[in-house]
Amino acid sequence: MRTIKLLFATLIIGISFSACSVIVEDDYGPSYVSLENIVSAYDLWYVDYNLTTGTGDVPFLSKAFTISFINGKLYANNNLVGIGSTGNGYGILIGYYNTYNGYLEIDHNVNGYYDFDVIQLASDRIKLKDNYNNVTYYLEGYQKYNFDYDQIFYDNIEYFLQEYNAWEKTYTSATGALNEFDNENFLAFTPENLTTFYSSQDLIGTNIANIYWDYVGSYNVANVQGYNNLKILTLDYDYWGNEEFELNVINDNKISLYHINSGTTYQFTGKGYIQYKKSSSSNKSEYSVSNEGRKRTKVERETKVRRNLK
Repeated sequence: MRTIKLLFATLIIGISFSACSVIVEDDYGPSYVSLENIVSAYDLWYVDYNLTTGTGDVPFLSKAFTISFINGKLYANNNLVGIGSTGNGYGILIGYYNTYNGYLEIDHNVNGYYDFDVIQLASDRIKLKDNYNNVTYYLEGYQKYNFDYDQIFYDNIEYFLQEYNAWEKTYTSATGALNEFDNENFLAFTPENLTTFYSSQDLIGTNIANIYWDYVGSYNVANVQGYNNLKILTLDYDYWGNEEFELNVINDNKISLYHINSGTTYQFTGKGYIQYKKSSSSNKSEYSVSNEGRKRTKVERETKVRRNLK
């Protein structure tokens, strides 16, 4: 079994006589730090996937937005929908862990056993290093009362859009010029390259199982200079060009799309919530919506200046 170390950045570390503790040498002399106290010090550990390094993958960490270590049980928020309320904020139980031997061992319900080096970078920042799979994840610690549940939607907006099988248009403002997008009543966003969307002109109220997706194209999301709670969503319709929207999250079931060129505001409501637990496989037709095997990837967004002020 690999030796797992708990390290402190900028501090000199010594190994204690107890395998589940370490000695930290500083100006005040040696002190003992429990690995269990480190991982359980915060209610939620946010997985900052954009900092992930290495060529390997740990599936349950690639999928999770947060993980929590509570009395030997491992919890994860794999979905943004319901985050803050699911499992009292901790998410769903995904496995078990122990720190008895001075390393972090996780027994995941689906993926099996993993061992990690735990390296503490600051009091609220650690990294989990899986040497066998050659991958390192960076985690930020929060208590539930100071975790920004709203901001996590905007930081991970592409994944939020994927958490419903379809988005149905449920509101169109009376103001705004007529435009081609008035005819689009359903949208869907999938994990395919993180840039694929589907569109349908089926009648509002159509059962999502019966939707015919008449168009499939690419999309991208951009940040807006000076705004944390606003994104620019661009849908690429080959036959009439790009449609650009200001995207706001109303709640975890509804989004607002302000059509920049026409001045029309639409609201779309999520239909067919998808809970991400483990990968599944099935055959998909050309215009069906695929949500297989979602995991997070590094996202680089362009930053744009807001064009029109409402």
